[in-house]
Amino acid sequence: MDDIEIRAAKMSDAEDILKVYEYYVKETAISFEYDVPSLEEFKGRMVKTLENYPYFVAVGKNGVMGYAYAGAFVGRAAYAWSAEATIYIKKSEKKQGIGKRLYGELEKALLEMGITNLYACIGYPEVEDEYLTANSVQFHEHMGFAICGRFHKCGYKFGRWYDMIWMEKIIGSHGKPGIHGDRQHGA
Repeated sequence: MDDIEIRAAKMSDAEDILKVYEYYVKETAISFEYDVPSLEEFKGRMVKTLENYPYFVAVGKNGVMGYAYAGAFVGRAAYAWSAEATIYIKKSEKKQGIGKRLYGELEKALLEMGITNLYACIGYPEVEDEYLTANSVQFHEHMGFAICGRFHKCGYKFGRWYDMIWMEKIIGSHGKPGIHGDRQHGA
């Protein structure tokens, strides 16, 4: 674990990050996307994220092992103190603490930005199957998130309906806006 570096993502990481994500699109219902984005589209997503939010990669001897980033939650001005977190770990690198380290860095960066509420949107099966288990929800619970909403049968992939769960973690204090810095990103 000591040989894994958590650092800010660079555009030169895009191809390796996309390779991590490709598995989730093609083989799981963790991502509700049907098609793997092109490298150019993926780079565009990264550029948009990096305009206002942190984006981290975990890099080891075999390259990019996972990544995490934040984005706007809903995208309206009043939500500027909230963010949505996204994390993906290379299939072969799970259960090594990489996710915990990535989220630790992400939360630290978000706190410095004045973010108070962190959300995660997670696919959830009524019954676990080969495409989707409860592992993502369990990971987020382990990281201090709690379920705050559930949408039933709202995602359709691999010929099956899946639920979507919103999870929430309060990471900052809720003082009067301006006390902890004005939030003007993405609003």
